[in-house]
Amino acid sequence: MLTSFDKALLNIVQTDLPLTKRPFADLAARLDAEEATVLERLRYLKDNGYIRRMGPFFDSNKLGYLGTLVAAKVAPEKLAEVARFINEYPGVTHNYEREGEFNLWFALLTPDLCLQEQIIAVIQEQPGVQRIINLPATKKYKVSVQFRLE
Repeated sequence: MLTSFDKALLNIVQTDLPLTKRPFADLAARLDAEEATVLERLRYLKDNGYIRRMGPFFDSNKLGYLGTLVAAKVAPEKLAEVARFINEYPGVTHNYEREGEFNLWFALLTPDLCLQEQIIAVIQEQPGVQRIINLPATKKYKVSVQFRLE
């Protein structure tokens, strides 16, 4: 169960994490708490699945990366195993199960097309992967999402 402190903390860290020498101390001051409390609650929230990842977002195009969306048709009994395998690649930013014939979708960022093709080829060969469709990005749309917790 989320406490009111957890909700206030999550509201801030989604879009307003201070870029300072001691960001968690600054968060603590803002929330009238101790730095150790902020760190402990963030660990709890991560360990219990409320936070998946904390880190910066970069403009991948400006850094020279290529993005693609990949749809995979995976045997249902192999879905979790294939998803875990895919998640091992550092360029995988999203990986979700979907309803329908293509039941696993993931986004992949790579520094070049050759590496992108290699990774997709390796994934295609995994047991249970029946078919893959590569949908390279041709235009980028960025939607900023923040979940306000009350």
